[in-house]
Amino acid sequence: MTDRQLGIAPFGKTAQGEAVQRITLGRDGLTVSILTFGSVLQGVWLEGAARNLTLGSDRLSNYEGGMRYHGSLIGPVVNRFTNARATIAGQDLQFEANQDGKHCLHSGSAGTHLKVWRLAEVTEDSLRLELDLPDGEGGFPGNRRVTAAWQVDGASLHLQVHASTDRATPMNFANHSYWNLDGAPTWSGHRLMIAADHYLPTTPDFTPTGEIRAVDNTPMDFRKARRIELGTDLFDNCYVLGTAPGELREALRLTGQTGIGLVVSTTDPGVQVYDGRNALRPGHGPHEGFAIEAQNWPDAPNHPGFPSITLEPGQNYRQHTVWRFTRD
Repeated sequence: MTDRQLGIAPFGKTAQGEAVQRITLGRDGLTVSILTFGSVLQGVWLEGAARNLTLGSDRLSNYEGGMRYHGSLIGPVVNRFTNARATIAGQDLQFEANQDGKHCLHSGSAGTHLKVWRLAEVTEDSLRLELDLPDGEGGFPGNRRVTAAWQVDGASLHLQVHASTDRATPMNFANHSYWNLDGAPTWSGHRLMIAADHYLPTTPDFTPTGEIRAVDNTPMDFRKARRIELGTDLFDNCYVLGTAPGELREALRLTGQTGIGLVVSTTDPGVQVYDGRNALRPGHGPHEGFAIEAQNWPDAPNHPGFPSITLEPGQNYRQHTVWRFTRD
């Protein structure tokens, strides 16, 4: 991905024949490329660093296949529904059981990461994508309108997601970018800080147990930055930032051995981190990238103590995530 010319360029057609565009934005030393397919963050380049800081591809077919979660905006509900079920506003909902034939992962084939979004507005440093989700698709109620607004501001990239519905429905979006700030074969050797006192333990199926566990005296404590290593650190959990969406707050810092750093801030009450053990790009190995997914708590409708992710008619879903890049 060496073409960083600002503007709109064709990016091929989906298997169904839909045209996809790549939009490249830039300002003050930061350049990013975003696809209309999946609202994918395809590339991030910081002035003075030749490499792409996120894991992307120049082939649309990869995003339709094994890389479907790389850089994509996943919704209407990211993460898992235990047993592919949930109860919303008194209605029992059944979703696609696309994880081992048992659980629903990332909304299944109805996920927004597999759709072509409309390009509604674009400038040199911003764009807005829109998507309509029909009532009942994938088991999700409500006719829903979703917008994703991307903006480059200095050394920061902003993503604001808004959504509305005409029926009560679960809503929990997350960008699912994988990061490797060194351009190395794996993320091993990066330093990680997560501003969370608690995390959500999971079952062997990676669904939440319902427990909210303190990080004190556990390997999950990253309140002080420390080096992460393959063979020592395993990640596929949501860290608790709060009990409800709130003001923009710093959630996580990731720093490469080359001195390039990433600071993630969010309005969401959780951030899922995943070590990429099964996230393979063609020609690359496992653990190449480190996924950071700001979101509400996963599987919330199935755990009475978790914050609600139900969006009611007349309400507006809002999420704001910021990636700020630094360099020593």
